[in-house]
Amino acid sequence: MENGPKRRRRELEPTVLHKVGDVISAINEAKHVDQLICALHSLAVCLFPLDSSAFLGSIDEQYRDQVLRTEVPSSDERSDWWWVFYQGTAFPTLARVLLYEVASNWLACFPISAQKHVYDVFFVEGLATEVVQTLVPCLQHNGRDSLCVNAVCSNAERLLVLRLFENDGILQMAREFGSSFQSEDFISERVKPAVSRVAQLMVSIPDKAPLGAPTSLSSHFFFKQIAIQLLAGAEEKSMKLHDEAASLDKNDMDGTFLFVGEAFARICRRGSVDVLLGEVIPRILAHIRSFLQSNTDLIDADVFETNPGFLFWSKMMEAIKDPYAVERMSEQILHYLATEQASDTEAYWTLWMLFHQIFYHQKSVRSMFIDKFLLWKVFPLCCLRWILKFAVLECPPGANSLTKGHNTRGLIDTVQRLVAVWSKQEFVQSAPIEQQTYITAAVGISLEKMSKEELDATKEVMHSILRGVSCRLESPDHLVLRMASSVALVFSKVVDPKNPLYLDDSCSGETIDWEFGLVTPDKGIQVASSSTEKGIKETENSTASVAGKELDSAVDGGAGNNLKDRDKKLSKFRLVDPDEIIDPAMLNDESTSGGSDDDNASDNSESSNDSSLQPYDLSDDDTDLKKKFTQLVDVVGALRKSDDVDGVERALDVAKNLVRASPDELRHLTGDLVRTLVQVRCSDLTIEGEEESADEKRQKALVALLVTCPFESLDALHKLLYSPNVDVSQRILILDIMTDAAQELADTRTMKPKHQPGALISTISETQPWFLPSSIGPPGAGSWKEMSGTGSLLNLSYSYERELPPKPNQVKRGKTRRWSLRLKNMPESQTEWSQNKFPLYAAAFMLPAMQGFDKRRHGVDLLARDFIVLGKLIYMLGVCMKCASMHPEASALASPLLDMLSSRY
Repeated sequence: MENGPKRRRRELEPTVLHKVGDVISAINEAKHVDQLICALHSLAVCLFPLDSSAFLGSIDEQYRDQVLRTEVPSSDERSDWWWVFYQGTAFPTLARVLLYEVASNWLACFPISAQKHVYDVFFVEGLATEVVQTLVPCLQHNGRDSLCVNAVCSNAERLLVLRLFENDGILQMAREFGSSFQSEDFISERVKPAVSRVAQLMVSIPDKAPLGAPTSLSSHFFFKQIAIQLLAGAEEKSMKLHDEAASLDKNDMDGTFLFVGEAFARICRRGSVDVLLGEVIPRILAHIRSFLQSNTDLIDADVFETNPGFLFWSKMMEAIKDPYAVERMSEQILHYLATEQASDTEAYWTLWMLFHQIFYHQKSVRSMFIDKFLLWKVFPLCCLRWILKFAVLECPPGANSLTKGHNTRGLIDTVQRLVAVWSKQEFVQSAPIEQQTYITAAVGISLEKMSKEELDATKEVMHSILRGVSCRLESPDHLVLRMASSVALVFSKVVDPKNPLYLDDSCSGETIDWEFGLVTPDKGIQVASSSTEKGIKETENSTASVAGKELDSAVDGGAGNNLKDRDKKLSKFRLVDPDEIIDPAMLNDESTSGGSDDDNASDNSESSNDSSLQPYDLSDDDTDLKKKFTQLVDVVGALRKSDDVDGVERALDVAKNLVRASPDELRHLTGDLVRTLVQVRCSDLTIEGEEESADEKRQKALVALLVTCPFESLDALHKLLYSPNVDVSQRILILDIMTDAAQELADTRTMKPKHQPGALISTISETQPWFLPSSIGPPGAGSWKEMSGTGSLLNLSYSYERELPPKPNQVKRGKTRRWSLRLKNMPESQTEWSQNKFPLYAAAFMLPAMQGFDKRRHGVDLLARDFIVLGKLIYMLGVCMKCASMHPEASALASPLLDMLSSRY
């Protein structure tokens, strides 16, 4: 029974190929569009259940009978024809004719109804995986005739939108791969390469779409639609397997999950993990919240494992084989949960559902959570608690506190690794203060869950803690001192709970602030306002008391470290708020009143303060805040405030023009501005459909910085290029702007006087003496006359003058001096254009980028997973060599470039 369909389809294949050949011959010989419609209809009716009457009214009567006389096969026959047509070579052969010849020559003549039923149907109703592999290459069609190229590309864009979005083509591909693993017609090992190939083609559509493509093919919208349909397909497959009592834990990955995981990994690789998680996390949180509301009792892992609605999430993460994609998704998930202010219970079960399977089965995932997320990355404090709950303690959250589970050995090992790093003198001296605070919090929270017996079992932990506290007590930084006192307090409570050790007054209380009062995005306004009030009060005290309170406030509120910083902040607040400007009457009173009028002056100051507190309309504040930036310092500050979307957009609007103006402070701010522009995420700051414009503004500003201040900008960019704190998209951005800047510097033109050597000895053909000036001049000029000398008798030089005729309509109004780079009347023959300023900066562009490209760093591996960046790097170096060609610098840089290209990685 199973061999019958196979044999029947194999016998049908020559018939299908012969039919396709007849249709192609008819298309080539067609003289009228109706002939072409009839030829396509004769094949389409064998593949799809068509309603021929839908387009009969759009063709001539002489062709209607031919359409009506076409024999309609049965449903089983159509199924066999469809399978043979799309699984063999028939569809690619016909599709090439339809997409290139018909689209460029005939498609504009098709009636709309005929186009839908006999042309679009081959792509809309066909096998989605084969259709996508056929359509995507057409987006980059090249040809001599631009009209034909535009026709082919626009038709491919239209069919992709029609197939993928209007007919759920991505969901259909997930279903096709899922059914292929269950069918004997396919071998699992043969389908896996096809899954990877189709996923790669699918996610590359936004990059291959030309300018002017539909908005639905832009990266943000496209990846969002991919995520929605793939999640629907994965959930549908999960429920189907559960209903069929199939095991989701089998070793062989289902085709649907394999395709979903491959697509998600490639989306993360292209820097759109935020778009992906924007669809994933809200679905998970909604499921968890509804489930928690319906189950008021204590929930454990067994309850979630028996729920089929949650089981496919872990299967989806298991399908993602790319470690980089898993890491990027994990980071963004933690930040997303912190932004959504998820509770500890919601966050824990979100991490558990996504990662509990791969956490136990994949060593790389365990290392990511326990080592990388605790020692290398810096997360908000709530994320740190979630990581410890899930990866270290391995227990569901309690009522309101962090409770320890059964993984005592894992807690001890984690504390040993944390304390070993935390206690090193080099870490205290060189690590950023944010990372020191983060690891200190991890050490403190972990110690809170240890008992004295567990601490005694690890003598190394005790010695490391004492060593770390001692080296921090020597630091002049009060924040570092507070870290030491906090860890010492927790350590003393573990050793002897009745005798806690207080090294600092700031540690008074039952709970310890492991954020140490640092400014967070949610607390920024509150900290700023409190520091302002403290600054006003401190200015009234003596210098000694000011210094003391200054240090205390730095520990408690995270405000500035000196009084000058506070005065600067106060001046900024006064400039912004017009009601805080001092009343002129108050100034007059202060200048005229003496020592005996102190009471009156005090009354005037109080009345002035009262007037400044009068209520006023706040409607104008919005317009004041939206003024255009005129200083680069303000631009840098606005770009760093990622939560102020309007400010970032306005800063991007003016950044390029301000840089091109080349103000005096540009060289001092170049490094900060470059780093800020590279790290700002335009996809987080713009509305849907406008990411490209924001990216263009950022890229133009960076190119302007490179052209205006090449050395300063390149120094910052080369440090970021191999930094572990940037992703693949940012590295590609850096190489793109270096390429554009090199080309702009090579095309720069400067004007300089042309060197024209003159004759040293006059010829004998001249009629006037050699010592007289040349007689060349405007018509009507008089002869040269010797001027009577007024100098000393020893002056042996002679002066000559002559009369010049006035110019037409010339009015003498005195003397005017004209200042210019060259004389106004200098002939064009005496000037020349000097091109290509790039060779001067060629070495600064190329050598640092080539240095260490083959070294594997933390988060950077150009020779393996980041091969796309390596390709961009080689392309940038090639452009630089082209820009420096025909100059001496090119020969000097050619040798290291050839060594790089010829080296065996």
